[in-house]
This record gives sequence, C-alpha cells and structure tokens, in this order.
Amino acid sequence: MRQFARRWRLALGALGVAVAFVMSGREIHADETCQSPYLPKITGQEDYLYVWTLGAEGVGDGSDKLATIGANPAKQDQYGKVLSSVSVGGRHEAHHGGFNDDRRYLWLGGLDDSKIFIFDVASNPAKPTLTKTIDTFVKDSGGVVGPHTFYPLPGRMLITGLSNDKDHGGKTGMVEYSNEGKYIQTLWMPDNAPYGYDVRVQPHLNRMLTSSFTGWNNYMMDFGQMVADKEAMKRFGQTMVLWDFHARKPIQTFEVPGAPLEVRWALQPRHDYAFTATALTSKLWLIAQKADGTFEAKDVGNIGDPTKIPLPVDMSLSADDQTLFVNTFMDGMCRVYNVGDPTKPKVIHEQKIGAQVNMVSQTWDGKRVYFTSSLLANWDKKGDANEQFLKVYTWDGKALKPTFTVDFTKENLGRPHIMHFGQEQFYKNQIYTEQKADSAKVASR
Repeated sequence: MRQFARRWRLALGALGVAVAFVMSGREIHADETCQSPYLPKITGQEDYLYVWTLGAEGVGDGSDKLATIGANPAKQDQYGKVLSSVSVGGRHEAHHGGFNDDRRYLWLGGLDDSKIFIFDVASNPAKPTLTKTIDTFVKDSGGVVGPHTFYPLPGRMLITGLSNDKDHGGKTGMVEYSNEGKYIQTLWMPDNAPYGYDVRVQPHLNRMLTSSFTGWNNYMMDFGQMVADKEAMKRFGQTMVLWDFHARKPIQTFEVPGAPLEVRWALQPRHDYAFTATALTSKLWLIAQKADGTFEAKDVGNIGDPTKIPLPVDMSLSADDQTLFVNTFMDGMCRVYNVGDPTKPKVIHEQKIGAQVNMVSQTWDGKRVYFTSSLLANWDKKGDANEQFLKVYTWDGKALKPTFTVDFTKENLGRPHIMHFGQEQFYKNQIYTEQKADSAKVASR
C-alpha cells in the first residue's frame, strides 16, 4: 500500500511538472440541480438511483451495466439495496449519460468504442430495460469519438465528444440526435479551441458554454504511463468556449489552463455566471457576464493544495446558488464552498469520502448528496485504494452525515460512475401519448 501511494505521489509530481510545461508552451463530467433546464426535475424524495457502471475483469460478468439502487428510506425493503442491474455486454468505458427531455429514456455512452445505450425507464422505474443501441455514432457524426455529456434539448439530445477517429487526439465536436435516435448534425469545436468535454445552456441569455479535457489516446492510457509521457501531457485542453446557443456558433474563447471539466451555470434567474474547476491545476474558475454583455473567465481560488494535484473532477451547485460541492479524486475529499459571493468562494466544510471519489449529485432540495468512486478504468487507483462504492449522505448546511453505502465490488457490479434519480410519482404524473406504440418504434430501430 505504501509503495502504491508513493508511486501515485511520484506520478502526480510528474503531472505537476508536465502541467507547468504544457501551460508554458500554450499547447494544452450529473446531478439533479445541474441538469438541463429543458429536463423536468425530480423534486421531493427520490425512489431510485440509476448508476452507470464500468465493467471490471473478475467482477460479476465483467460487463458495463446500469444498476438501480433503492433510495427512499420509507421503503425499507428497498432502501440501500440493489434492485436490478442490466448488463450491456462487454466493456465500453461506461462514463456519462442523461435523460431525454421527457425523462422517459436514459441515454448512456461508452468512451472507448462510442456505443450509446438507450434505456426505457418510464415503463418500470425500478427495472429499466435496454431498448436501443446506437453503434453508428462515429460514422453518423463524421468522425467524433467518445460520447461524453448527454444534454437534453427540446426533441433532441446534444452529445459532446472527447476525441476523433483520425488520430484519436483531442480535436472533437458535439453531435445532435433526435429523441428517436436519428442523427441531425455535428458541430465541430472551433480551430482555436478544438478540445471538448462538458456542455451547459443558459436559456435566458441564449448562451451555451463548453469545456475541454483530452482525447482517446490519453483517457484510455494507464495513468502512470500517461504522466510519464511528455508528449501525452501536452495534449490537454486549456480553453472554454461561449456559444450563441440558437445559432450554435462560437462567440468567445477563454484561456482556462489545466483541463476545465464540469460546467455549472448559476440557477437563479438574475445570476449570469458559471463555475468550472481545472483538473490539473486545481483551480476554481468563474465565467461571468460583464456590463457590456460579453463574458470573462477568472481564477477565483485554489481547490486544496494545487502542488499536490488533488485532481478536482466533479462539482454540484445548490439550487439557491449558495453552496458548491467539489470532489477531488486523488485525496478522496469533498470540499463544500459558500459561493454566495461567487468571486470569493469560501470553504465551509471538508470531508473525506473514500480513498478515491469522483461524481457528486445532490437532490433539488439540497438535503441529500450522493457520491461514486470511479473516474476511468485505467485511471482508478489500484490495490486496497481501489474502492468502488456508492455513498449517500445528508447535508444540513454544516456537515455531511452518512446514511448508506453500497460496495459495488462486493455486489459484483463493477466501477460506479454517473448517477441519475428516479421517482415513482414523477412517472405516474406524466402522460405519454401512444406510449406502447412509441416504445415499439424505439425498440424496432
């Protein structure tokens, strides 16, 4: 264990050097509150948590799968238990996904082979079923590889890519499909900011914001091997792009060094700003509108000790724009910030979640916070530090208090990544016209 920890410290030291080199050369992902504004929200108590899970060799059937966990404490026979799991066959580097705009279908992607799996959640929320697989994403899009963020728009799904099929590098684009799974268009990232990662839309401003990470050659490489490769460490994004949303045209590019990952627009109508965190430089950034209507990006604080490269990976902004949860993978910490003044974030709580931690999702009321452990199959820690869990906490405004844990290794599920919420009452309240006919159409495509 000590040798493992030492190896990671050495790797991170190399990473810090590499980041400094890259920056000097100028060459360089799902929670309820931060979902698309075009997606109906789950309010009140959630009944289910849907966890997109990477297959792991020797764990269960070894395949990627969608696991459903009981999340309602009023249902003690289900609470904290695995209710169902659906394997998609094989390991595709399960990563992110998202509901379509009526929350009836859950789209899930693989970063390795670019397959997309569409699950029917509405018919039986406790036991989603796989209804369609799209294996033509690369061909449809004209060469985009690695579907990452799945962002619902009215009648459409907007999907960001991480790579391309020509060199498996970081140049990439965004792809739109209809809700029925028909390809619509590809939007390539601009030449001065070719990398991609996350996307979020602020409708009242007609603005879309995208961030940047790295390509297939890096994210599918062993972490230690990658940080020792100087050429690989040049291939990380250091830009964000602001778009005219309706026109789908880039209008501003920001220098944000160190791989800016998740994008979180403020949720209150008069708050015209967004946050991101840079994975490699451990900085919190604010992208805010100025008086003339343009935006600017500012570094507004450190996340932990940047010299130790804690690797911030995910964040969640509360519905009132007052509290920001930020996860750092390497030290397994969640840091909670008061961002009432977005220009001066203040840490109000720090808590170690595990040996490693990745995704964080909070409920719309801010009372419950969910965490998963896996980042990427070849980047997760090894040995005893390779904890693979779902952990659930309550938040009272001062501290995180544990409620239940699911050990995904002991449950033979694999490596849990992104999470989405489900609720029986939500689906009972919906009216899906010609539901049976529509389901038959989707299943037949």
